Amino acid sequence: MDLQLKGKHVLITGASRGIGLACAQAFLEEGARVSLVARNAEVLGQAADGLNGGDRVAHFATDLGDADAALATLDAAEAAFGPVDVLVNSAGAAKRAAPSELTPAKWHAAMDAKYFTYIHMIDPTVKRMAERGAGAIVNVIGMGGKLGNPAHLAGGSANAALMLASAGLAAAYAKQGVRVNAVNPGPVLTERLKAGMEVDARMAASEGRPAPADPGARMAMGRVARPDEIAAMVVFLASDKASYVNGAIIPMDGATTPTVV
Repeated sequence: MDLQLKGKHVLITGASRGIGLACAQAFLEEGARVSLVARNAEVLGQAADGLNGGDRVAHFATDLGDADAALATLDAAEAAFGPVDVLVNSAGAAKRAAPSELTPAKWHAAMDAKYFTYIHMIDPTVKRMAERGAGAIVNVIGMGGKLGNPAHLAGGSANAALMLASAGLAAAYAKQGVRVNAVNPGPVLTERLKAGMEVDARMAASEGRPAPADPGARMAMGRVARPDEIAAMVVFLASDKASYVNGAIIPMDGATTPTVV
């Protein structure tokens, strides 16, 4: 299927690894030009080189926790490739903590890490898209915003706030030609998940406990998602084939959390 993304300028945050990097690859395969944004310059450069996108790839190392830095990065990306047609947000992750360990500072840190890293790029981009009368934004958020997990309350709250912001911005800018959607992945087989599994296994071995179960064992489909599976949905939502999909929050945990709201 031709998703009509050839030549489009796609800016992806959190693009140096995991879902963000998989999205970059998927958009390149559709013929788009891609601006990669992440905090670690070395890792980001390696990711850009590995994509083999030639002159269709640019990369910008920045801390999206700084609103001014986010705006400067948007300016630099648009100077390189022209106006951003598609924004994909996949940057930032809040640290987990037991409820008894939470403090006001940790609640703030979770919002800074997840919510504001998205908002700092969304705010100027959506306004520019609205002025031009066209654009698509896809936010990769996470199922933690729908579940009151005691170990993920601060991060889950940031996710929930992003879900509401996504739906609200979709309604606010719909008549100006901008669509805003979100996907909520469950566990995804990224390097971060693999590293966490290895740490858990080593700790269990050192303590004489059985190795933890594979994360896929508790999933309805018997496995966790692959990054490219999440990326496929992101690319579709960004395309004109999804021209009447707006304000959607799409769960992607393989029906492990079978909710209707």
